[in-house]
Amino acid sequence: MTADADARTPHRQPVEIAGLRHHFVVGGAEVPALDRIDLTIQPGEFVTLAGPSGCGKTTLLRLLAGFMTPTEGTVSVGGDPVRGPSAERGVVFQQATLYPWMSVRRNVELGLRLRKVPKPEREERTRRHLDLVGLTEFADHRPYELSGGMQQRCQIARVLANDPDIVLMDEPFGALDALTRERLQEELLEIWRSTGRTILFITHSVDEAVFLGSRVLVMSPRPGRIVLDEPAVFTEGGQRAPAEHIRALPRFVELREAVREAIVADQH
Repeated sequence: MTADADARTPHRQPVEIAGLRHHFVVGGAEVPALDRIDLTIQPGEFVTLAGPSGCGKTTLLRLLAGFMTPTEGTVSVGGDPVRGPSAERGVVFQQATLYPWMSVRRNVELGLRLRKVPKPEREERTRRHLDLVGLTEFADHRPYELSGGMQQRCQIARVLANDPDIVLMDEPFGALDALTRERLQEELLEIWRSTGRTILFITHSVDEAVFLGSRVLVMSPRPGRIVLDEPAVFTEGGQRAPAEHIRALPRFVELREAVREAIVADQH
């Protein structure tokens, strides 16, 4: 992927979650999923969220996306309550949700078409985001002609082309092989740095959470609570460390162990 030539000031839309509780009704009984979460995500942050299976990570993301309404508490973006899905919050799922009969180009521009963005702007934004994720040469291919990693790139381009303030990512690299996953992690960091998007990224991988996040959160087993909230700032010689050097830094190793211990400790 290449840096976005249209890099800009980060979108100024803080996310605020206050007193959030959520439960599901299963067989007539209430099953608690989230227990009083208070969280503010500042504009331009890359927040990663880790925790054991079933702790409520995806539930939290769906509440922020507006797919569900919380049982108790509030979720707001820029001071406005989240009342349903919105173009300001783009979602990248674990499996690429692409239309197989459409070309890569048509998949990326789909949201712009639905919003009736004028054709010249639609085409320019589609070209720019295909270039951003390194798929320009594959614009006329169908999704089934792409590898899993390339399909995820296409999904990311489609979300970014809609110009969301916030990108919500639900284990988008979880089904990929290790080498492809690491390559896309580095490319996602480049996109974040060049576009200034606010990102919430859910993962089961401790290594991925620490490598990607500018801030790392850990949730407890159900009902989910935030049990660790740490900045992840990696510098080398007073400058931001290159992505390829991050995993060798003492701070990375230290934070990775802290995150692992937070996850393990709360399961006993």
